[in-house]
Amino acid sequence: MGKGQFSIRRRKKGTPPLPPPPVGDGAPTMAVQNSILAPAAANNSISMPAGTGKASKKKVGGARLWMRFDRWGQSELNEWDKSAIIKRAAIPARDLRILGPIFSHSSSILAREKAMVVNLEFIRAIITAEEVLLLDPLRQEVLPFVDQLRQQLPHKSLSKVDGTSTEQDNEGHFPNAGHWLPVPEAVEGLQAELPFEFQVLEIALEVVCTFLDSSVADLERDAYPVLDELAMNVSTKNLEQVRSLKSNLTRLLARVQKVRDEIEHLLDDNEDMAQLYLTRKWIQNQQTETLLGTIVSNSIVPAAPNLRRLNSARSRSGSLVSNHFNYNDVEDLEMLLEAYFMQLEGTRNKILSVREYIDDTEDYVNIQLDNQRNELIQLQLTLTIASFAVAVETLIAGWFGMNIPCTLYHTKGVFWPFVLCLTAGCIILFLVILGYARWKKLLGS
Repeated sequence: MGKGQFSIRRRKKGTPPLPPPPVGDGAPTMAVQNSILAPAAANNSISMPAGTGKASKKKVGGARLWMRFDRWGQSELNEWDKSAIIKRAAIPARDLRILGPIFSHSSSILAREKAMVVNLEFIRAIITAEEVLLLDPLRQEVLPFVDQLRQQLPHKSLSKVDGTSTEQDNEGHFPNAGHWLPVPEAVEGLQAELPFEFQVLEIALEVVCTFLDSSVADLERDAYPVLDELAMNVSTKNLEQVRSLKSNLTRLLARVQKVRDEIEHLLDDNEDMAQLYLTRKWIQNQQTETLLGTIVSNSIVPAAPNLRRLNSARSRSGSLVSNHFNYNDVEDLEMLLEAYFMQLEGTRNKILSVREYIDDTEDYVNIQLDNQRNELIQLQLTLTIASFAVAVETLIAGWFGMNIPCTLYHTKGVFWPFVLCLTAGCIILFLVILGYARWKKLLGS
């Protein structure tokens, strides 16, 4: 790489070596990767996996490719194993199973003490108040999400305080024009827009909903011509196309339903939504630690008054946070989730309308087949009546073919009149039976 577009970070001792980028049909080409990674090369620190040459070391078992985004838009690629992710995000080990291949088609949003575990379709990430860890960022489906993160996070991460862009440092302070803001003003600045975790969640929902909408649009574009062709011509080829179409529709409906049900589950429980406010809890911890540290460093009184001062500081920090953060106030997240819930509901209704059209087409085809079947039955009944009439004539001809003594054998010129009369009688018998079948409505008019 050298002095190329990306900066290479040397891994620390004890860190597992990074394998070469995936190559093959299932992995994006380097041109696609560079199109995603290049825009951030000037401002972001990108750590590319090492070992791309022939002398690359063996991949450590259990390590997977992750991309880290912080709240200021900085990003890097790393390979971490489960223990590194658990230590970094402070989540239980069982939560990583949700991001595994077994639950690749499930949808879940879990809130933990310091992180949010998101598994929405192809987006599998761990979101904290300061950064987001994205699993398998070089997959073709995940690339739009990475691109959206790069475009929107640097612009959304700046809070407006008194009309001036204010950034928060790693210690939880808020500088403004060379001086530190009081805590209430800092909190109001953070409340001016969505927290970092909700920004990432909004981008994830937007990408997933857009993907599902485009899938439904493709399904509609392919479905209606095939169904119209089946209605005009019932053939094995058209039936096979409709069967494949219906199978795809069922799978797509299940995927949309999973995401919709997960959002609905969150909307039904305010407690779960309150747990998703990671920035709120992070600011509370930062304020408590800052106030306690200030009291301890400035305290020169004996131990007993010092304990009272620590207790008062703890109570003041709790009251300060409670004044500016109402834990029962989940309106921002509720409005965010409701918007995408309605969008998913619209997507689901589109799929249901296509399924209804398929059902209507199947009913129409079944009606056509039933009509043809009835016509065949009527034809079979008509032929049966005609066969019965011909059988009567054949029976009489068989009687005379047995050489039974009869005076008609010696009468000249009686053969053709007898045959014509016998044929006419059979025709009359056929018409009588046919009229009876029509009178009983066994045959159509």
